[in-house]
Amino acid sequence: MDITILEGYLYTKEHEWVRIEGPKAKIGISDYAQQKLGDITYIDPTEPGKKVKQFEFLTGVESVKAASDIYAPLSGTITAFNTDLDDAPELVNKACYTDGWIAEIEVADPGETKNLMDAAAYKNYTAGLE
Repeated sequence: MDITILEGYLYTKEHEWVRIEGPKAKIGISDYAQQKLGDITYIDPTEPGKKVKQFEFLTGVESVKAASDIYAPLSGTITAFNTDLDDAPELVNKACYTDGWIAEIEVADPGETKNLMDAAAYKNYTAGLE
């Protein structure tokens, strides 16, 4: 499987990504995850103001193949949900790292990034899954 892994993003073992932008961070699922899920048909909207903890449930995603949980790569407070996904959940398949982001959080503890993988580590991790 040929997957795209971008520098400047951090990754979880459950295939979520996070890109930190100052005090906030955008969250989505990796190219590996969207390929495994297949065509995404629905993403459960997250509620702004809700607090999430690192590696705990953030939201759910449904595809033609399966339903799957998405976990928060970092702790924080949800500040936004990508409402474009309400009408076009396939954005996650088409552009998982850009237009297909799922939620934005205000990061509670930037030190939690030590629990995540950089692009090189994630590439090694996914290579071991094939």
